[in-house]
Amino acid sequence: MKRQSSLTPITVKGNAFMVGDKRFFVRGIAYQPGGSAANLDPLADSKVCLPDIEKFKKLGINVVRVYSTDNSKDHKDCMDALAEAGIYVALDVNNPLYSINRKDPGPSYNAAYLQSVFATIDEFEKYDNTMAFFSGNEVIHDEKETTLAARYVKATTRDMRSYMKSRGVRQIPVGYSAADVSDNRMQTAAYFNCGTDDERSDFFAFNDYSWCTSDFKTAGWDVKVKNFTGYGVPIFLSEYGCNKNVRDFGELEALMSDKMTAVYSGGLMYEYSQEANKYGIVEITGSKDQSGPRKELPEFAAYSKALAANPAPTGLAGAVTSSNSNSSPCPAKDDFWIVQSTLLPALPDGAKAYLKDGAGKGPGLNGPGSQNAGGASTEDAEPGSGTGGNSTPTQSSAAVAGHMGPMEKAPFVLSGAIFIFTMIGAALL
Repeated sequence: MKRQSSLTPITVKGNAFMVGDKRFFVRGIAYQPGGSAANLDPLADSKVCLPDIEKFKKLGINVVRVYSTDNSKDHKDCMDALAEAGIYVALDVNNPLYSINRKDPGPSYNAAYLQSVFATIDEFEKYDNTMAFFSGNEVIHDEKETTLAARYVKATTRDMRSYMKSRGVRQIPVGYSAADVSDNRMQTAAYFNCGTDDERSDFFAFNDYSWCTSDFKTAGWDVKVKNFTGYGVPIFLSEYGCNKNVRDFGELEALMSDKMTAVYSGGLMYEYSQEANKYGIVEITGSKDQSGPRKELPEFAAYSKALAANPAPTGLAGAVTSSNSNSSPCPAKDDFWIVQSTLLPALPDGAKAYLKDGAGKGPGLNGPGSQNAGGASTEDAEPGSGTGGNSTPTQSSAAVAGHMGPMEKAPFVLSGAIFIFTMIGAALL
């Protein structure tokens, strides 16, 4: 049952997120107290989320990204409290036990995996402040062999959209959160926006740590904006916040300016809680269940100040909202992108019943796992076989192509702890 008082759901129109007829900019933060090591769901425990929501209100954010949730638990208290605070939630549907294995993706795309994914949809589709789902996080990485996992992540995107349509629930936007790897950044973006409408993502996001207390041009963001101009769906930063220097979050000035708003729809600062990687702005002490006292660190005030100084633009701010079908051509095979087929694996036979009957109770964060559960897909699907789109391929005259400049990112090379965390969605068990 949906809550009685709720936020207006986020929709996608052209390359913009919309709230009703107004453009929506992501101005948020990554939120996973304890990191992946804690294996806790912060939205399932009001002792954790409620004090943090007070901090979110003080910051002035409008979105939190949560990487790992327990689909066997109820989330009403936290989701309702977030809605009352005017805050939307972007959710990763994977966790270390239920995810696509980037080194051996085929067997991990199976019915048990999709049952967990669909159960997460069932739990969160009831809340109007569920903004978006991420079908994967940094599964494709800097090793060219990991690009072969793209087909399985894209199939998951297709299946999630098909599930929502088949179950008659709100079509919550689904997209991918990419690593900012210069060798395959543009190929990845093009791949998730090519093909039939049921296969294409509703948005594309990437984790960008290239701005290290620098400026728009030094960080190379001017080049990225140029290369993403004409991309047909919303783009935003699913993580940002290089911590090589004391952070002043100057990224926000650029993200909210006319240098970027025609192409980008904001971003999520990494991260809320202080973990071993030292990106946090709040320290949580005294409790393994993350319910202990909260202490604001110096960068909390800096981020709050940056948000206040750089409000979201009014109007469409350069966005193109006239079309929802501005697709890209699928990328060709090259030295860094070795996906050859545009076909996606078919929905595994064991998962077909979920579209009709529902996923049932989720396995949570401590189930038996799915990567070696068997029941993997055994054949490719015909294009347009999903039910989440009109299956009409369209090509953009301004489609993304080519390579970016030598702009290396990555939290996974800055800190081993971040590498471990970004393995959610691509855990190697």
